[in-house]
Amino acid sequence: MREYALTFVIALAVTYLLTPFVRRAAITFGAVPPVRDRDVHSEPIPRMGGIAIYGGFAAALLISYRLPHLQDVFVYNTWRGLLLAGGLIVVIGIIDDRWGMGPVPKLAGQTAAAGIMVWSGVQMLWLPVPGTQLSLGPMLGSLVSVVLIVVTINAVNFADGLDGLAAGIVAISAFAFFAYYYVAAVDQGFERQSYPAMIAIILAGVCIGFLLHNFNPARVFMGDTGAMLLGLLLTSITITVTGQFYPDGRTSVHGIALFLPVFLPLLVIALPLADLVLAVVRRTLAGKSPFAPDKKHLHHRLLELGHSHARAVLLMYLWAAIIAFASVSLSVFDTPFVVLTVTLLVAACAVGLITLPRLRRRNRARDARARAAAAGSASTTSASVD
Repeated sequence: MREYALTFVIALAVTYLLTPFVRRAAITFGAVPPVRDRDVHSEPIPRMGGIAIYGGFAAALLISYRLPHLQDVFVYNTWRGLLLAGGLIVVIGIIDDRWGMGPVPKLAGQTAAAGIMVWSGVQMLWLPVPGTQLSLGPMLGSLVSVVLIVVTINAVNFADGLDGLAAGIVAISAFAFFAYYYVAAVDQGFERQSYPAMIAIILAGVCIGFLLHNFNPARVFMGDTGAMLLGLLLTSITITVTGQFYPDGRTSVHGIALFLPVFLPLLVIALPLADLVLAVVRRTLAGKSPFAPDKKHLHHRLLELGHSHARAVLLMYLWAAIIAFASVSLSVFDTPFVVLTVTLLVAACAVGLITLPRLRRRNRARDARARAAAAGSASTTSASVD
């Protein structure tokens, strides 16, 4: 655990220290686009913060390679392929943040980065199904892996609409993955030092380090450079964790927890995935391109309800944490009824917080109508007396 803690601190510190330099470089480079109609900020803010995220990730990964207890988790092609794929995504993001890039070339670049990851060994060859193993084979496994990588990259990119939103949600997801894998590794007798746990804790570190500059009011945006990179790194954990556990009875987790290796990756990133699916359906039904931007994402809906910028982001954090850690808790505790009960209570509180501004507006409107009616009644009475 000490090695994980050190890796987390390195990722956080390097990202935090690099971000101001990247911000100044973005301003010099001209990566400060004007405010668009769909933006929620009022002043131009520099982008390309993803360069600092990549720097923090690379530094933590390379330093971890020299730590005695983490050396064994490095597979030659895998971690080098992840660095190469991340570098390609960063280059694509820089081009998009500075000059803009059409959806087709961007999708081609994302697919190429996904191909590099699959080539390096980050791919799903089978799915853990309780009681058996569903083999995908090399071809189908590669195709499923590429699709999952590209979808997650765009899901995180779509979620990057408010200050600190994408970094916070991905950090929560990374912590959930780390907690699940660490507990499950102890439970099943695996090595506690592992590739997916290491990447998860590094990802959490770079997100927190960047979030210190990016939370409302943001001084720098990660841009597509960072959002696509976070999606890429998150998927590498998703795919690796999904293929790590064999449902052959060696685990002492119970009931629905046996399905967690399959469903946890989807549950942890459920919020950005749901936003992506809703956006694609909404735009397709409107006769627009699925990549056409709009102001109808989940975070935009919260702003329309009357929430402040920071409160909308915190509510999205809350929902991401509820889904992710409730899923992880099912693999830790033997009392799923208690876990689900607590989750439902917290979720009910979250719904109440979401609807609070609307209730306040209704109460204010009702009070205003009551005062207007009282004033009208008083004026009518006065006129009758006269």
